[in-house]
Amino acid sequence: QVQLVESGGGFVQRGGSLRLSCTASGFTFSSAYMMWLRDLPREGLEWVASINPGGGMTKYSRSAEGRFTIARNNADNTLTLQMNNLEPEDTAQYICARVQGTSWYNYDGRGQGTQVTVSA
Repeated sequence: QVQLVESGGGFVQRGGSLRLSCTASGFTFSSAYMMWLRDLPREGLEWVASINPGGGMTKYSRSAEGRFTIARNNADNTLTLQMNNLEPEDTAQYICARVQGTSWYNYDGRGQGTQVTVSA
């Protein structure tokens, strides 16, 4: 079954950067569209970014565009999210997920998440 384990979260000041990683197992990672979600304290679950199997196509939410970069390494089954210029509004649990088919925005398996806290 789909197993996804996130790491790299932590505390950072406004304007800082973090790089999240997700290690995948239990499925053919190199054939899967993948995404990052985040669970915001008040708003709940929000889609952040998606990437196609080859890594050459990406999509971002409006809040992530220009600040976050999703990438993948199919050789070691790893998905990453580089986050720059972080704001307190980015405080959330960040979750790695497998996209459902080629939907880009729906998922059919997810990890537990890693907490990111941005101080003002």
